[in-house]
Amino acid sequence: MLEVQDLAVNYRGISALNSINFHIDPGQLTGVFGPNGAGKSTMVKAMLGLIPACRGRVKYQGRLLKEQLQRVAYVPQRSQIDWDYPITVWNAVMMARTVQTGWFRSPSRQSQELVKAALQRVGMWDLRDRQIGELSGGQQQRIFLARAIAQQADLFFFDEPFNAIDKATEEIIFDIFAELKSENKTLLVISHNLGETLKKYDNLLLLNKQLIAIGSSGEVLTAKNIQKAYGYDLSLVSA
Repeated sequence: MLEVQDLAVNYRGISALNSINFHIDPGQLTGVFGPNGAGKSTMVKAMLGLIPACRGRVKYQGRLLKEQLQRVAYVPQRSQIDWDYPITVWNAVMMARTVQTGWFRSPSRQSQELVKAALQRVGMWDLRDRQIGELSGGQQQRIFLARAIAQQADLFFFDEPFNAIDKATEEIIFDIFAELKSENKTLLVISHNLGETLKKYDNLLLLNKQLIAIGSSGEVLTAKNIQKAYGYDLSLVSA
C-alpha cells in the first residue's frame, strides 16, 4: 500500500499543498485531476522528495518511500526534458538500468534483454538508433514509458503522459497500464483529460491545493466536488 500522511508544501510562505492524506492499494490505476496550479505535479514531486515538504510522510509497504526510491519509476512532463540532448532511443531507455548496472560498467545481458523487450512493448524497437530529438511527441512519450518499464519498478508516477499525443500512443499507454496493474503494480497518473478515458481509472483523486475527493469516478465527480475544485460547473460524462 502507498500511504500519504499529512503532506504539505509551502513556497515562500504560501501554501501550495495543505494536509494531503490518502492511500492506494497495489494493482490500481489512480488518476490525479484538478485545475492548473492545483498542485498536482507539486504533490508527486514532494512524495518523491524532489522538492521539500514542510511536513508529512509518504510510506510504501510500511516503510518511508524516500528509503526505497529504487522501486519507483517517475516520468515527468515532456516539457521538462531536454530533447536536444544527443542520445539515441536505445541509450535513453538503457538509462533505466544504471542503478543495476553501475555508472562505468557495460550493461548486462539481462539489462539489454529488458530494454529490448520494453522497446518492443511500446512499438519503438525499429527506432532504437534514432536520436530522441527526431521523434514525434507521441514517440517521445513511448520512449519514457519504455524506460519506466525497463526499470522494473513497483510504483509508477506519470506526469501528463497524454498531453499532445496521438490516439495510437494513448491506447498503447493504457494497454500497458492494464498490464502493469495485472502485475500488481501501483500507478499514479496526473492528467487534465476529463473525457471518456476517466472510466479507465480505478480511482480518481481530485485536488486543488487540498484533497477534494478520492474514490471511484461516481464518488469523486459530483457537482459539489467539481465546483469546489474548479470553481464552476463542468458537464461531465456520467461515470
